[in-house]
Amino acid sequence: MNKEMKGQIFGYARVSTRDQNLDMQLDVLQRQNCVKIFCEKISGVKKRPELEHCLSLLNEGDVLVVYKLDRLARSLSEIVRICSELESKNIRIRSVKDNIDTTDYMGKFTMHIFAALAEFERNVIMERTREGREAARKRGKKFGRPQGLNPETQQKVKKAAILYQKGFAVKQICQQIEIKSKSTLYKYLQLENIPLRSFSKN
Repeated sequence: MNKEMKGQIFGYARVSTRDQNLDMQLDVLQRQNCVKIFCEKISGVKKRPELEHCLSLLNEGDVLVVYKLDRLARSLSEIVRICSELESKNIRIRSVKDNIDTTDYMGKFTMHIFAALAEFERNVIMERTREGREAARKRGKKFGRPQGLNPETQQKVKKAAILYQKGFAVKQICQQIEIKSKSTLYKYLQLENIPLRSFSKN
């Protein structure tokens, strides 16, 4: 594919947790005269290699088409970040279902509203976090890891959290950090505020 060409149309589709079928998105994108359509077939993960590849190919004057804006990212703030980055490079975004095109005034106005909402959302979260911590302090709760953990145990706590979040089985984690009890592992995870899986892998 020649990156020097201007005004090419690229499509991006991503499955959702509820809808693992890309057919509807692909049908719509194929009618948009895309030179290439990138398909993300895994949902619920932070890394989106197909999107990253697509964004790396876009040049000034190109168009990125999606079925809906929420296919770009799972949060409003991330959608705004991606769209702002593309807009700064004079790359157009078109959302077919949302009827948004960033080259017209209505599309730009909509993106400004989204940006304001994302900023509001961030401020609300920060304020709730601050209020929650302040209320907890008044109840006598202390934050941070309990005092008395030696450096070796602190390293085990950190490693346990990382391995658990990566999906390692409980038994494997216990072996790697050299502890014998699953209950000890769960205590370590609580120290890091890691929610336990509904069905823990043995």
